[in-house]
Amino acid sequence: MQINRKFFFDQVRQHLFGSALAAPQVAGLTAILDMWQANHGADDERWLAYMFATAYHETDKKMQPIKEYGPTSYFDKRYGPPPVGQNPGLAKTLGNTQQGDGSRYAGRGFVQLTGRTNYTTWGTRLSLDLVGNPDLALDLTAALRILDYGMVHGSFTGKKLSQYFNPTTEDWTGARRIINGQDKAEIIAGYGKAFYAAISHVP
Repeated sequence: MQINRKFFFDQVRQHLFGSALAAPQVAGLTAILDMWQANHGADDERWLAYMFATAYHETDKKMQPIKEYGPTSYFDKRYGPPPVGQNPGLAKTLGNTQQGDGSRYAGRGFVQLTGRTNYTTWGTRLSLDLVGNPDLALDLTAALRILDYGMVHGSFTGKKLSQYFNPTTEDWTGARRIINGQDKAEIIAGYGKAFYAAISHVP
């Protein structure tokens, strides 16, 4: 079934974007809708709503792939290996082994892809040199594929959309584990419900 885009945009404009949508926001929302209708016509539309909610939160409502906010020094301290990095356990988990990896592989995209290991894995999956040119993760097509595949197949944390939204389960709060534990889970759950309320179908 075709999603009623006029209703969708009217609803999200009013309830999620302060009554106004900029052209880049419209373009990003449209790209996600197009991706969904091309690949997931028969799938649970709560998945789509939670994808929207995730992108809405992770891009600071811009609905375009962005780079994580912060200066180089912040990322190298937060994500990088010692001696500059202050969290060696996190650096190891992210695969950041070289000085500068923290800032080089800071978060990018619709889901804030982070760390040398993730850039290596996704570069292979997408046939892109994300290790050599991490800004390729900001390309709209690449960012859409990462958002879609990662959330549907559980490639980020091992958790996937079908575990939280299926015929017997609706867990808007728990679904945050697909991306990042329970960070801001309740807030993002609210976004997801608002996006879901905006989804209807052309008669």
